[in-house]
Amino acid sequence: MAAITIFPLSYSIKFRRSSPCNPKDVTACKSVIKSVTGMTKVPVPVPEPIVRRSGNYKPCMWDNDFLQSLKTEYTGEAINARASEMKEEVRMIFNNVVEPLNQLELIDQLQRLGLDYHFRDEINHTLKNVHNGQKSETWEKDLHATALEFRLLRQHGHYISPEGFKRFTENGSFNKGIRADVRGLLSLYEASYFSIEGESLMEEAWSFTSNILKECLENTIDLDLQMQVRHALELPLQWRIPRFDAKWYINLYQRSGDMIPAVLEFAKLDFNIRQALNQEELKDLSRWWSRLDMGEKLPFARDRLVTSFFWSLGITGEPHHRYCREVLTKIIEFVGVYDDVYDVYGTLDELELFTNVVKRWDTNAMKELPDYMKLCFLSLINMVNETTYDILKDHNIDTLPHQRKWFNDLFERYIVEARWYNSGYQPTLEEYLKNGFVSIGGPIGVLYSYICTEDPIKKEDLEFIEDLPDIVRLTCEIFRLTDDYGTSSAELKRGDVPSSIYCYMSDTGVTEEVSRKHMMNLIRKKWAQINKLRFSKEYNNPLSWSFVDIMLNIIRAAHFLYNTGDDGFGVEDVAVEATLVSLLVEPIPL
Repeated sequence: MAAITIFPLSYSIKFRRSSPCNPKDVTACKSVIKSVTGMTKVPVPVPEPIVRRSGNYKPCMWDNDFLQSLKTEYTGEAINARASEMKEEVRMIFNNVVEPLNQLELIDQLQRLGLDYHFRDEINHTLKNVHNGQKSETWEKDLHATALEFRLLRQHGHYISPEGFKRFTENGSFNKGIRADVRGLLSLYEASYFSIEGESLMEEAWSFTSNILKECLENTIDLDLQMQVRHALELPLQWRIPRFDAKWYINLYQRSGDMIPAVLEFAKLDFNIRQALNQEELKDLSRWWSRLDMGEKLPFARDRLVTSFFWSLGITGEPHHRYCREVLTKIIEFVGVYDDVYDVYGTLDELELFTNVVKRWDTNAMKELPDYMKLCFLSLINMVNETTYDILKDHNIDTLPHQRKWFNDLFERYIVEARWYNSGYQPTLEEYLKNGFVSIGGPIGVLYSYICTEDPIKKEDLEFIEDLPDIVRLTCEIFRLTDDYGTSSAELKRGDVPSSIYCYMSDTGVTEEVSRKHMMNLIRKKWAQINKLRFSKEYNNPLSWSFVDIMLNIIRAAHFLYNTGDDGFGVEDVAVEATLVSLLVEPIPL
């Protein structure tokens, strides 16, 4: 195994506090040789000043003092004992439900309330029985029941044919008679996002329900149902992180006619207990980030620790994945900084040099770098070495060569985009995506999610992921397209390499509005391709169903941050701020 060394971030670096992001070689100053008596002043050639761009990112809205001040009363033995008591009461309620449709309704509620991870065995057993059981005639005529069964079974890996929906069609189109069944239409709409590529009936279901539900917003009297329709049209369940919506659904559930008091109390208690755990995690990470002082040293880069933690919480939100959240938060924060170095601040010569130094992975070569890049290089080496040590200690497997390869690949893709920018080259959409699905950081997110959650870590799984097979590539392409949907306008203003939206505009001559619509359809198409791969018997995928869900959470979190067409990560808009406060700061009153 290669030697692991942790370097202090003060290692051979001298920064001037008054100008932390402007090393001495950044701005040239005029100078002349002072005259000596009887001699003429000789001008010294003035080197061209280095012009650096700016992302104009606002400072982080969450400082360390505020994060350290977070407090909660939902900790301790008494709270945990009450939660355990409520958990067993809900388990008894679950086991006493007999009717299959009622079972599916309860499973759906537990998922939306964020409680399903407590009852995984019961849920899997129930869905297996539903999958193998016979349906009543009443069930088969119920659009909501048919769609709910379809969605939940496919979500949990049980293949079910869409043929059951043909009962609601006539001459290849859905019956006009179901237009009044708003609840059924909403369930069918959600089910359509679990379609497999090539299922024309499910494509028709999506098109039909998308249009009808928009009309229903104007005509539905039930305000709670109207709220659910609007929520679904903004983002379907398949593209959402349930944890992000748990408080929203708890508020909706407590007004519901079929609300179960014990389930409601447990949902509130569990939310608050997990919030308390997340606050402690965030405090630890904030102390770590403050010690590094990179937000001060590199003010040109995005300082987004809390949003990075929020993203990691979306990827692996269950309490026992604390270590994974810690590592992913650091990865996301650092990758954001490195991305800004390549996209905004570094000159092409500096970037070529940095890419080469990372490839050599040699601290002796670090002396060639400007000071701000030394800080980046040391932070990278320290993080990789620390993670290597942790994984080796806990799993007896050396991941150092893998991690080095992942970052080399990332920086190699970064430098391609930097060369495009500096030469004024306009890539085609195909060229852009071929490079961009790696430069977005997707493969790194997938690989770190794997080594930090799976036990045991399997060599064949690592090799499978590193080969970037279709299921990983498609995930990362959706990530790239989703990110571009939110960040492209700001990136174009500061002169970055055109995003997928503008590459398609250049390729085809269409307007931005048409291009955005095309990208959203492309995202939906790639989701259907992923669904196909998950159920394909011919596709040799060694990854577990549960890990693929973790992998897909990377893009589900991205959907939340970028879905409105704004940059929820770089800008930290109002919607993201409100969700962060709701999720991490404000408990639910019991």
